[in-house]
Amino acid sequence: MSSSTTTHTPLPTELPPNAGRAAAGIAIVLVAQLMIVLDATVVNVALPRIDEDLGFGPASLSWVLNAYTLAFGGLLLLGGRLGDVFGRLKVFEIGLAVFTLGSALGGLAQTPGQLVAARTFQGVGAALAAPSVLALLTTSAPDEAARNRALALFGAVSSGGASIGLILGGLLTDVGSWRWTLFINVPIGLAVIVLAPRFVTETPRRSGRFDVVGALTATGGAVALVWTLIGTPEHGWVSARTVAGFAVGVALLALLARTELRHPHPLVQPHLVRNRNRVGALAVMALLLGANLSMFFLVVQYVQGVLGFGPLMAGVAFLPFSLGIFATSRVTPALLGRFGPRPMMLVGTGTLALAYAWLSTIGTGDTYLAAVFGPMALAGISSALTFMPVTVIVLSGVEPEHAGSASGLLQTTQQLGGAVGVGVIVSVYAAGALPGQLVPGMAAAFLTSATFAALALVVTALVIRTRRPEGATEGPTEAAPEELVEAVAAEAA
Repeated sequence: MSSSTTTHTPLPTELPPNAGRAAAGIAIVLVAQLMIVLDATVVNVALPRIDEDLGFGPASLSWVLNAYTLAFGGLLLLGGRLGDVFGRLKVFEIGLAVFTLGSALGGLAQTPGQLVAARTFQGVGAALAAPSVLALLTTSAPDEAARNRALALFGAVSSGGASIGLILGGLLTDVGSWRWTLFINVPIGLAVIVLAPRFVTETPRRSGRFDVVGALTATGGAVALVWTLIGTPEHGWVSARTVAGFAVGVALLALLARTELRHPHPLVQPHLVRNRNRVGALAVMALLLGANLSMFFLVVQYVQGVLGFGPLMAGVAFLPFSLGIFATSRVTPALLGRFGPRPMMLVGTGTLALAYAWLSTIGTGDTYLAAVFGPMALAGISSALTFMPVTVIVLSGVEPEHAGSASGLLQTTQQLGGAVGVGVIVSVYAAGALPGQLVPGMAAAFLTSATFAALALVVTALVIRTRRPEGATEGPTEAAPEELVEAVAAEAA
C-alpha cells in the first residue's frame, strides 16, 4: 500500500510500558488458547494405553474424545455471551479453573466413568474460556498492527494446536504415561490463572437482562447436533437416532433464531449473521476444520496401522503440518496487507484441496517421506494462509460489546465443522475398507477431505466480496475495514 494512503505511525524501537504489558497479556492468553486447542487431540495417540489401563470397551473408548468435544462445542455460544455480560477476564479465569480441575481429575482417574466425567469438565471449562480468548486479544492490543499480529498468532495456535497435541501426546505417552497428557495442563493452567489478572485488562460488564431462553436453546441445539454428529460413524446417517438428533438440534436452533429476533439482549446478535462476508467466512472455517480434522484421523490410522509407528512417532508425523503453519503465519500479516483476505483464502483453500488429493494416492508399500511428508507440509502452509483472513473477516466490524458472542459463534462453527468432517470421513473410510486392510478406504476418504477444501474454495469465490482500495493489489472485504489492512501493511513494511 502506498505511503500516501497509510497514516500508520511506525512503532518505536523500544515498546512503551503499556505496549509491553499488552504483549505479555497477549502471550498469556495465547498460551491458554494453545492448551485448550491441543487438548482436543492430545489423548488421541494415547487411547490404546488408556484402554489397557482402565479397561474401556470398544464402544466406550471414543467417549474419551467425544466428552470433551460435546461439552466444548455445545457450550461455546453460552460462554461467549457470559463473557460479554459479566466480564471476559472473569469468565476466562473461571473457565480455566474448571479446565485445570478437570485435567487434574482426569490424570487421577481410576475408572472409565471418572475419566469421561473429567474430560467433560475440561470441555465445560474450555467452552467458558475460549470465546474470551479471542475477545481479550482483540481488545487488549494497543493498535491495529498489534491486533493483527495477535490474530496471526491466534490463527497459528488454533490451526496448529491440534497437530501439536498429537505430537505432545505421543511424546508424553511414550516417555511417561498417558496420565501426563492431562497432568501437564495443571501447572500451565495455574500459571495463566495467576498471571492473567496482572497483564490482561478486564473488559467492562454489559448491562441488560441475560437471555435465558437463548442460552437454553443455543446450548441444547449445539449439544444435540454435536452429539448426533459424533455418533454417526457408529449408528449411520439414516438411523432413527441420527435423524431424531438432527431434528431436535434444528428445532432448538430454529427456536433460538425466533427468540433472538425479539429479545432486547439476545445471546447471539442477529446482525452478526446478516453480513454476507461473515457468513461466508464462517462456512469456509467449518469446511476448513472438517477437512483438517478428518485428515488427522486418517493420517493417525495410516502411520500407526500401516507404517507401524508407535505413539511418539505417530505424533512426530504431524510435525511438517505444524511447521508449515507456524512458518507461514510469520508472513501472513504482510500478505494480508498486500493482497487482502479474499486472494489469500482462494490460494489457501485451493492448495489445501491439492494437498489432500495428493494424500489420496498413498499405498501400502509407500514410505512416510514419499507419501505423507510433502502433502502434510503443504496442508500446513495452506491452512495458515486461510485461517487468519477468515478470522479477520468474522471479527471485523463487530462492536466491542459483542466480541465474545462473535468469537463464540466462530468457535462453535469450528467445532460443528470438525464434527461433521470426522463423521463423514469415518463413514466413507469404513465403507471402502476391506477386512484386515486399512489403505483401500483411505483414497476415497482423503478425496472427501479434498472435497471439503474445494467447497471452501467455491464459497470463497462466490460469497466473499472485496473492494479495491487505491494502492493495493486487492482490497479488504466489506467486513474487513480498510484501516485494518492498512495497519497490517504498514507494520509489514
